[in-house]
Amino acid sequence: MATGGAARAMGTAAATALLLAPAAPAGAAAPAAPDPDPGPACTAGTGPYQRELEAHLGRPVDGTQSPADCVAVRGFQQDNGIRPADGYPGLVTYRMAVAVAARANPNAAGGCPVRPHRVTCVDLERQLLWVQRDRRVVLAPVPVRTGRDDQETRPGWHEVYWRSVDHKSSLYDDAPMPYAQFFDGGQALHGRPGDLYAHGGSAGCVNLSVPDAARLWDLLGEGDAVYVWGTKPGTED
Repeated sequence: MATGGAARAMGTAAATALLLAPAAPAGAAAPAAPDPDPGPACTAGTGPYQRELEAHLGRPVDGTQSPADCVAVRGFQQDNGIRPADGYPGLVTYRMAVAVAARANPNAAGGCPVRPHRVTCVDLERQLLWVQRDRRVVLAPVPVRTGRDDQETRPGWHEVYWRSVDHKSSLYDDAPMPYAQFFDGGQALHGRPGDLYAHGGSAGCVNLSVPDAARLWDLLGEGDAVYVWGTKPGTED
């Protein structure tokens, strides 16, 4: 322990050091924090849904990808689990943007009938699926892929009549159809591993990402209502 004289000497030295230190100018701002790491450069070029993504993300709508556009698109992809998150304004990102934009009120146009029981709503025009009960949405809109031209998903009222959690197609070379919920003949709500949008459309089924199909499986049961309406773009007669 320091003696009283030594303690006084240490205190005097510390005070002298403080007095001799240069004072900051009055009103001077604190040193600026370093800018956050912006991550790797975003270099993806203009994509086929450039204008749509610019509008959705509040960017200037000019149809040409800028570095700032690329960063904004990449951030949206990262927030919504899209891989790769490279900033390219392609179909997968656009379809997710349509789903996100619909979340506040997917049935604003009233296309899906309101019933006191659960209804799985399949909007062919926007390529969206959601589930509602009365006016309450119990599964938020998710992107889907419905039937291609001449193999369209059949519109109207249906109901889930058979479910098969690890189904393989008997018509298409044992193609995997996880979480299949059949609602009209061979047409089913089911997951599609890999690229949801490959080949432009299904053979009539309503394809979802596998995680979305699993969530729908946990929600529905046999006898649940399915309502399909509208026209898928590119299938008009």
